[in-house]
Amino acid sequence: MISREKKYSLLVKQHKNMIYGYALNMLKDRMEADDAAQEVLIRFWENLDKINLLAAKSWLMRTTHNLCIDYIRKRKPSYEIDEEFSESISAQETESNPLIMTQIKMAASKVKELIKELPDHLRSVFVLYEIEGLKYKEISKTLDLPINTVKVQLLRARKQLQEKMKHYE
Repeated sequence: MISREKKYSLLVKQHKNMIYGYALNMLKDRMEADDAAQEVLIRFWENLDKINLLAAKSWLMRTTHNLCIDYIRKRKPSYEIDEEFSESISAQETESNPLIMTQIKMAASKVKELIKELPDHLRSVFVLYEIEGLKYKEISKTLDLPINTVKVQLLRARKQLQEKMKHYE
């Protein structure tokens, strides 16, 4: 039988980047995202014995989401745009063509601004699906929404982003 500490360690190792990434996408502030992720992990430790380990990912995402909403409510209405949205683009691509890299960074920055402008309920679904890579069922559990509502909200978020992007082309 695996010890409580070992279970916690394995699950945290598996999900910590997802928790932090989602918090960062929601909060747009590295320090707040770090604080939120730490608080989620503390709550996870405190509730580990009550959580079905097969549903740990859903529990972690729902807790992260709820905590981020609490942070947003406390500081509403403003938050910064993370300037390093395009970090995922490799240094090799940057070195090969700086002009293209600059254009990519500008476009990524604009997309990030447009995502930020989405209403909270649409942005949450969009970020979980498109950025975090969660499936409809996982988003449904995380946000406590019917699957069809998740699909509709994702569709609406995409349409709003497409409409806004037309004005920037």
